[in-house]
Amino acid sequence: MTFGKKTIALNKRARFDYFIEETFEAGLVLYGSEVKSLRAGKGSIAESYASDEGDELFLINSFIPEYYEANRFNHEPKRPRKLLVRRRELNRLLVAIRKKGMTLVPLSLHFNERGIAKIELGLASGKKKMDKRSVEKERDWQREKGRLMRSKG
Repeated sequence: MTFGKKTIALNKRARFDYFIEETFEAGLVLYGSEVKSLRAGKGSIAESYASDEGDELFLINSFIPEYYEANRFNHEPKRPRKLLVRRRELNRLLVAIRKKGMTLVPLSLHFNERGIAKIELGLASGKKKMDKRSVEKERDWQREKGRLMRSKG
């Protein structure tokens, strides 16, 4: 049974606030009621981030609402969720976080082709206010250029 890549939640703000150096995909440890809620298309990673606790990575502050049909077996909506990555990749990420001062930012939450919930993370460094202004200026110029080309052409 193939699903294709079904996106559940996007973090559009991440690419505006950070320089994304590298992206990678990680699995999530979820309860059954959380998976049901995600399949219904609910969930948010807008204000979340990944943190290292010992030798493990956790997704902090992500919001997956309760699945009301789960009744008493429901989950806590903002609980920390463990991220599943390979040991070699984990060691490389921990070095980047601890020594280089980089941040792990969630970019998107989706189901892969096999129907398993995955999260795309970006290894990022923060942008300064000046960098954000130049991005806005470039975006406005591209929009204006498109308008001019449509009106002239």
